[in-house]
Amino acid sequence: MPLSEHEQRMLEQMERALYAEDPKFATALEGSGLRTYTRRRVYQAVAGIVVGIALLMTGVIIPNVLWVSVVGFLVMLGCTVLVVTGWRKAPKPGEQPVSGSTGGSADGQNRQRRSMMTRIEERWQRRRDEQGQ
Repeated sequence: MPLSEHEQRMLEQMERALYAEDPKFATALEGSGLRTYTRRRVYQAVAGIVVGIALLMTGVIIPNVLWVSVVGFLVMLGCTVLVVTGWRKAPKPGEQPVSGSTGGSADGQNRQRRSMMTRIEERWQRRRDEQGQ
């Protein structure tokens, strides 16, 4: 269940406060679970590529089982896609993961999106303040 806008703002405020109080601790906590998950997924995909190669070679060696080679190729292709997307999504050490990112976006696009969202949030807040007066 997604967080409401108010809950998201509160979470962002708490994150900012944590960074302001202890940036070294906050940097140590950020993204470590995501990095571990991504690294594990990449290792599994590499193992899948090895299995795909084995299936491909088995299908080539044994006559009349061409479908095994096709399955091996598809396994290798799928695992290669997982490896490539896994490396792109993995945050680098010390880098703050961007929430709501679509993955694979350029850094400039992420920065532009964040600034646009900041402007929209500021406008929304001004309108709420004006209506409240």
